[in-house]
Amino acid sequence: ELRILLNEYSRRVAAGEWRDYAIDLLRDRAVFSVFRHTAEHPLYAIEKFPKKGNRSVRYAVSRGPQTLKQSQDLMGVLGAIKKRPKLAAIT
Repeated sequence: ELRILLNEYSRRVAAGEWRDYAIDLLRDRAVFSVFRHTAEHPLYAIEKFPKKGNRSVRYAVSRGPQTLKQSQDLMGVLGAIKKRPKLAAIT
């Protein structure tokens, strides 16, 4: 999991989009946050929620207070930040 996250991070650093990251291990989840500038709030937070009872591991990606996507697959939630808005031509 960490290798997948760091591969995406290094790709975005090379593109000049991201500059810093942080890993936080909280009681109820682990959070990998990425920053555009070190002194700002995180641009994205990728969270992993552990198993509880019969519920499987769950991942989520959020931007500020807004949750962009939740899934049981890490690659599924990373798809939400890999999509870039496309410019539409005005005719």
